[in-house]
Amino acid sequence: MKRATTLLLFMLFSRFFAFSQQPAPALVYTLPDVLLMNNGTKVTAPAQWDKRRQEILGFYTKQMYGQMPPKPQNMVFKVVEQSKTALNGKATRKQVIVYFNGKTNGPQMTILIYLPNKVKHPRVILGLNFYGNQTIVADSAVLIDTAWVDTRPKGMVNYHATAASRGVNTGPWAVDKIIDRGYALATIYDGDIDPDFKGGFSRGVRALYPELQGIGDNFSTVGAWAWGLSRAMDYFETDKDINAKQVAVFGHSRLGKAALWAGATDTRFALVISNESGKGGASLFARQSGEALRHLTGGFPNWFCANFRQYNDKEASLPFDQHFLLSLIAPRPLYVASAVEDKNSDPDGEFQSAKACSVVYQLLGKKGLPADSIPPLSHPVMGQVAYHIRPGKHDVTDYDWEQYLDFADHFFKAK
Repeated sequence: MKRATTLLLFMLFSRFFAFSQQPAPALVYTLPDVLLMNNGTKVTAPAQWDKRRQEILGFYTKQMYGQMPPKPQNMVFKVVEQSKTALNGKATRKQVIVYFNGKTNGPQMTILIYLPNKVKHPRVILGLNFYGNQTIVADSAVLIDTAWVDTRPKGMVNYHATAASRGVNTGPWAVDKIIDRGYALATIYDGDIDPDFKGGFSRGVRALYPELQGIGDNFSTVGAWAWGLSRAMDYFETDKDINAKQVAVFGHSRLGKAALWAGATDTRFALVISNESGKGGASLFARQSGEALRHLTGGFPNWFCANFRQYNDKEASLPFDQHFLLSLIAPRPLYVASAVEDKNSDPDGEFQSAKACSVVYQLLGKKGLPADSIPPLSHPVMGQVAYHIRPGKHDVTDYDWEQYLDFADHFFKAK
């Protein structure tokens, strides 16, 4: 009897655990039509998409991410360090400082680049990091970032990085895997571009553009991060060691939001990867599941422009949703990924958004997301739009990178 009771309890627990690992069921909601122009005309041909795309860019610029300035005329690139024997001899390391206004005492960012020595003119994975370039790899030659930094990781003292921070955040960055697959990896500390705290305005690039503050569609932090990614692309186009035609922009969490906006606004990015970017990134607001819009604008007021706050507690009244953002990347390859325990990002909302943007890919003659319902765990579905959901929490894992590199291989090698 005792054994039978134990077995029954085990079965019930197993069923509960399996159920709890599944994304929340879809809510009843109606999405705005990505192919319906502002004047009510339905987009039915590829020739019409260009005009509709400009309308959608206008939505996001005016209502969510804010304005971005053009490429600075006086920007200067300086290679400050280079070695052909990095990562035990399999990579060339470059460190490039970008002086946004041409002044060495002005706003600047440092691009850390690893180029695989076995590949000539490699394709590039570009992404922002959270705590400084020196944290993503245990390499004593990487410059220690001098900008303001979060104090949570080891080696951060009084909001500044020390040598003890080297390699403390290698987990999300599969540096060796990326290099071994023949890709260059380029990364920038997000705080070089715009420090992620409420008082960080004066320490970042936004301070160069005071005319874009104090207005409803102000230059925001997510906008600044996306803008900085485009400035890295400007550098790549000058570097003969890099294949600037095949650059994938990648981002995780809030930096996934920036990667998507960079991919939407800068068509030079040949492929876009969103890793658990959640609300304000890939996930739909209309589902009203996961992180609330009010939490985004209240907890992180610098991330989005001031106009976005008008939609607090009014997600259903948004004239656009995040499938509009994903559609701006079409017809270029797009990968959206979730983790089953990352409820805040609303995995089903990320999947539904990728599915909903597929009509634009189809309009442009490409295969969208080849799935009608969210796939099982660790079963990627890949068209020109790809999606997977894996076990685990809000993070970037080796499994994620394996899928992204397979996806990039397929499209880049096809070219």
